[in-house]
Amino acid sequence: MKLTQDHRDALRDILQWRRDVRHFRTDPVDPAILTRLQAAMDLAPSVGNARPWRVLRIETPDLRHAVIANFEAANAEAAKSYSDKKRAAYQKLKLAGLHDAPIHLAVFTETDPAAGHGLGRQTMPEMLSYSTVAAIHTLWLAARAENIGMGWVSILNPTTLHATLNAPANWTLTAYLCLGHAETQDDTPLLHRTDWQENTPTLWQKR
Repeated sequence: MKLTQDHRDALRDILQWRRDVRHFRTDPVDPAILTRLQAAMDLAPSVGNARPWRVLRIETPDLRHAVIANFEAANAEAAKSYSDKKRAAYQKLKLAGLHDAPIHLAVFTETDPAAGHGLGRQTMPEMLSYSTVAAIHTLWLAARAENIGMGWVSILNPTTLHATLNAPANWTLTAYLCLGHAETQDDTPLLHRTDWQENTPTLWQKR
């Protein structure tokens, strides 16, 4: 298949409009869309074709409440690391859509999968986690193409969350994701709109 400028333009639009969503509508996501998003992760690259990502869909109210409590405790602790002025700015940020997002996914990396037979990770075992991140990014772009927003919640205590979800000992947390319909559509990142941090250009330095 020879890709065209139309494909490149569409990909550019998806990349530009992929945002870390924190404001969700509470209405459900069409199950057919979720099926397509699940299948999209199957197209992600992985080291040695190990496919180490393990996904838990969190629906039980008690578990969701525990995740929210985990976030709130971690967020309060993180705020302490900033000086007064920056702390005030930090505390104004909405950093998770845990209350409203209809879909919660906990994504783990299996640290010793039989699949892949160890190919490509003998010298860089972290490639397993990188593979899971590639699957998450694939999901993120696929969700944007379905007009579904996704937010990555990183302000969590991973050890506590691992215990809360009773995950296997050989799984490590890579991401906690919120998915759903975004309240608004905006191609400007929240952290740009709030003057927290602008982008710096990617440089390919010669050696």
